[in-house]
Amino acid sequence: MSGGFVQPGPRFVGAGGIIVLRSEQRTKMTSVKLPDGSLKEFDKRVTVKDVAKSIGSRLAKDAVWGEIDLQPVELDFEIPAGEPVNLRIITKKDPTALETMRHSCAHVMARAVMRVKKDVQLAFGPAIDGGFYYDIESPEPLTEDDFPAIEKEMEKIIELDEPFERVVRPRVDAIQVCKDLNQEFKVEHIETGLVEDETLSFYQQGEFVDLCRGPHIPSPKRIGAFKLLSIAGAYWKGDQTKQQLQRLYATAFFTQKDLDAHLEMLEESKKRDHRVLGKRLGLFHIDEMVGQGLILWTPKGAFIRQKLQEFISEHLTRQGYDQVFTPHIGKLDLYKTSGHFPYYQDSQYPALVDRDQLSKLADEGCTCGQLANMMKDGEIEGYLLKPMNCPHHIKVFSSEQRSYRDLPIRLAEFGTVYRWEQSGEIGGLTRVRGFTQDDAHLFVTQEQLQEELIGCIELVKIVFAAMGMEDYSVRVGLRDSDSSKYVGDPENWDLAENACREAAATLGKPFSEDPGEAAFYGPKIDFVVNDCLGRKWQLGTVQVDYNLPGRFGLEYIGADNKPHVPIMIHRAPFGSMERFIGVLIEHFGGCFPLWLNPEQGRILTVSDKSEEYGRSVENQMRAAGLRIKADYRSEKLGAKIRDGQLDLVPYMMIVGPRDAENGTVSVRDRAKGDLGAMPVEEAIAKFQQEVEQKI
Repeated sequence: MSGGFVQPGPRFVGAGGIIVLRSEQRTKMTSVKLPDGSLKEFDKRVTVKDVAKSIGSRLAKDAVWGEIDLQPVELDFEIPAGEPVNLRIITKKDPTALETMRHSCAHVMARAVMRVKKDVQLAFGPAIDGGFYYDIESPEPLTEDDFPAIEKEMEKIIELDEPFERVVRPRVDAIQVCKDLNQEFKVEHIETGLVEDETLSFYQQGEFVDLCRGPHIPSPKRIGAFKLLSIAGAYWKGDQTKQQLQRLYATAFFTQKDLDAHLEMLEESKKRDHRVLGKRLGLFHIDEMVGQGLILWTPKGAFIRQKLQEFISEHLTRQGYDQVFTPHIGKLDLYKTSGHFPYYQDSQYPALVDRDQLSKLADEGCTCGQLANMMKDGEIEGYLLKPMNCPHHIKVFSSEQRSYRDLPIRLAEFGTVYRWEQSGEIGGLTRVRGFTQDDAHLFVTQEQLQEELIGCIELVKIVFAAMGMEDYSVRVGLRDSDSSKYVGDPENWDLAENACREAAATLGKPFSEDPGEAAFYGPKIDFVVNDCLGRKWQLGTVQVDYNLPGRFGLEYIGADNKPHVPIMIHRAPFGSMERFIGVLIEHFGGCFPLWLNPEQGRILTVSDKSEEYGRSVENQMRAAGLRIKADYRSEKLGAKIRDGQLDLVPYMMIVGPRDAENGTVSVRDRAKGDLGAMPVEEAIAKFQQEVEQKI
């Protein structure tokens, strides 16, 4: 958390003018346990930097900050005496060091903004993936024309090399400091967001003071290279009912080379933006009259979506899945039983009230306000736009008596669900309000669980391999033992989490464990894909659920002729079709592989004289099952080729009088260029082989 302000007058210092966190004087031995298990002991007070120096001068030079018992501290932090503490010294090679440096650069940027603009109010300024931002409120709004002046001030601040100095103040004092400086956002955050903090820490650099937990780099000159990127709108604490702020985005790296590479990647990302390419290629449309976040699939985009569904359906059939269809709405009681209402109430559309009950309540004099509260609390009968498919699949399972011989039961559906996303968070295909999941739910016995999990993971691997997305990482989302949001028996949670760990281990690659990232009903395995630009996307997911079947009273008759509760697996290799296709557009840059492309080839005639032969070639290729279009316009060949390149057509087949005479086409590859003339049959065989091999 950060957010700063300029302190006029004398420097904001602690007792004795020293702004560092000091432990009390002591005579006990200081003991430090290092990551390699070794123990270092000192008979005097030492800081983190002193320990680094005792290990080596190179480490002391490269050190950025430290971690004591997993808590971040500055290099000048004095290590407590007595019991050994675990110390990790962070250098810029550590991934967390870049985040720390960027956070420090956010302070520098905020300080520079306050030099350029008057009466600026600062909110938060965290590091994020790819850079950092700062939310501000300014009487004179920032524009990109201000960037050069801000960057120039940042350079001056860095050159001064004033350290980031830390001071801790009691809660009451911290509030008063913020009030004296008229920093409204700071006062509100301390009073409402930090209600349990008895003390608060500030960082000072020159005239600039920032309310911040830290840590920071030891010297501003460690900021190697930075760049302001853009300005966007934001609300204070993300609440649309609160003040509108400006969000200033920037990035920073330890070297100019890394910054240049990142900026080049951002430029390439702009070219690949699925919103731009989707419109240019005619894949999907978003219309305000239809509604934000609701996608209209045009014929080309619908083809890609349908082709993906066919692709995964082949593998579902092979693995023994059964297809089902369920409605787009359900009674409120269904989602109360599942727990989706009220757990995810804020991300759901409002309930639809039963018309008969609405009339009855109106006759009884129920006011609109009372009705709204009753709807919010789920006290009245009604319906809900389907936020999840799983309760519906549970009801399919319970529609008939089941035996252990029937299990596993695998129910699959391309089911459309609806979520109320904040308008400021909606973007293209990746954040929408209505989306279709390649969803499935498996009902299994304890003995079948591991094998079925591995089968689900196999599906994810097949999808990624076919799309050329084999660079991915795996994370296992676990429950947070300190949170109350998770339901069910702790012993079942242990079984489910261990099953996820064992299944993830079969991939033969390292996986991370993320406490607090489980769904409320069970742990999950998430797959995070690195696309061709190195960006990360969370796509496929597999979840283990011991809880929902019990909430609905699901049973099957076991071999002992007694009822048992099945275990449920939720899985979606694509995740959502909308998000997956959005990622695919950017991953391929619109250049879809031949098997997935709506238009596999285009016939281009050299002149009107070749149209008859061109139509003959077009008919042959279509008869062979290829998706072929043709350009018979009376345009120059160069213009037709240029249009084909802009449309990212995989192959263009140029036909002229010589081709008609020889029964050939001159093939042009969108990536490799001219491949020369080849017989029509040879061209067809080449394309068919590429489609078959999905390359």
